[in-house]
Amino acid sequence: MQLSDLAETSDAVAANPSRLEKIGRLAELLRRLPPDEIEIAIAFLSGSLRQGRVGVGFSAISGLRSVEPSPSPTLELRDVDAAFSRVAAAAGSGSAAVKASTLGALFSKATAREQHFLVRLLFGELRQGALEGVLTEAVARASGVSADRIRRAAMMAGSLEPVARTILADGADALSAYMLRPFHPVQPMLADSAEDVAGALDALGEASLEYKLDGARIQVHKAGDDVRVYSRSLKDVTVAVPEVVTIVRALPARALVLDGEAIALRDDGTPHPFQLTMRRFGRRLDVDRFRNELAVTPFFFDVLLLDDDPFVDATHRLRMQALDAVVASANRVPRIVTADREEAARFVETAIAGGHEGVMAKAVEGMYAAGRRGAAWLKVKRARTLDLVVLAVEWGHGRRQGTLSNLHLGARDDEQGGFVMLGKTFKGMTDEMLTWQTRTLLDLEISRDAHTVYVRPELVVEVAFNEIQESPQYPGGLALRFARVKRYRTDKRADEADTLATLRALYQQTTGLPPPVR
Repeated sequence: MQLSDLAETSDAVAANPSRLEKIGRLAELLRRLPPDEIEIAIAFLSGSLRQGRVGVGFSAISGLRSVEPSPSPTLELRDVDAAFSRVAAAAGSGSAAVKASTLGALFSKATAREQHFLVRLLFGELRQGALEGVLTEAVARASGVSADRIRRAAMMAGSLEPVARTILADGADALSAYMLRPFHPVQPMLADSAEDVAGALDALGEASLEYKLDGARIQVHKAGDDVRVYSRSLKDVTVAVPEVVTIVRALPARALVLDGEAIALRDDGTPHPFQLTMRRFGRRLDVDRFRNELAVTPFFFDVLLLDDDPFVDATHRLRMQALDAVVASANRVPRIVTADREEAARFVETAIAGGHEGVMAKAVEGMYAAGRRGAAWLKVKRARTLDLVVLAVEWGHGRRQGTLSNLHLGARDDEQGGFVMLGKTFKGMTDEMLTWQTRTLLDLEISRDAHTVYVRPELVVEVAFNEIQESPQYPGGLALRFARVKRYRTDKRADEADTLATLRALYQQTTGLPPPVR
């Protein structure tokens, strides 16, 4: 398929507010794709590259805008994908020239519409509303298979792309290949927020309450003596945490898939700050030295596979029974099961007194919704916080002169696609944080004016705030009051940030008023 067909569909989907019509237009395109281009198209339509970041900065991409466009379309999707692979692979001395030459050649073969599409794709600025949920529905319509089956297979595969290729090329029976098995990590289940533990119990009834640890999410797989550890983003980080491998290898099970947190603890058992724990990840050198200086301890809160038994479709109660049978209490997240508000409140206070963030409340009959933010899991924190995406940042003044200071904060918009700005903040930042965010955000730059640097929406920041208030200034109709930065969530992707729907629900809970009409 030619890139022009994809770009035309992308523009049409972006211009159409109807979800059903978006799905129909995408399904029609998917039916026409050859098998070897399905994964490429799914990635492009969701606004991403299969290669991830390709190491091309703002100035290089901006320079491509001046390339003379081709008068007629000639580019095939597979040719574009191959060019991005060459760009991503270029490294070392002279790599910048190779990347520039490769992209220049690609853009010279692209029409004006195709160039516009490619620039937005490289900047992470495709906002046509073809989110994974819409694409899942489109794959379902194109294949005649239910969206639930496709969604379940995508959970097991870790992404929609290979599942779309399998079902569209090989048929529904081929989906049986996507089942839970060791060393094929699945997307972790995510949680909604509750105002307090009483509200969580109102929503869930009797609930399993667990300490909410401020560590690094891990998924650990075991088959025999082979153990591998995966990060929240499903990256293999086994080499960084050998102590986790040692503990899991000794567990009495032939095969395991465990969900949990790795956290660095002080001598008194209280947690080190999150940023300190994260130093253990991504380091390939001196692992033994860092292990001695900053040991991490795994705490598990879920089991998805135990020997020959998958537990993905089991209730939380049954999963906890299986977890208790195989993992010692020293490596399990502390928990109780209760419907009593006073007992629950005491448990929250104990968790916070121990240095933890709060608690997770989980429905005892709830299922594990891999890759989804399910209402069966609710996080309860003492301070209200949201994980938001940095959309832009303003240059600082006074003692912050020369640094990027005032963040523009956005929530995911599940209905329209993209992100909705909720306000700005320059509060809560240390000098070290200012230095780090200046360097990091300049690497994500897509454009600027005299005061503001606009960035690819990739960096997630945890923001504390006092309340949500109505605001005609912002397109979502809501803004955060007294927002301040708590920390950067480098372990989270932008598509895991909190949504505008979450903010609207919190606004209604805290004010008793319906959220403003958009």
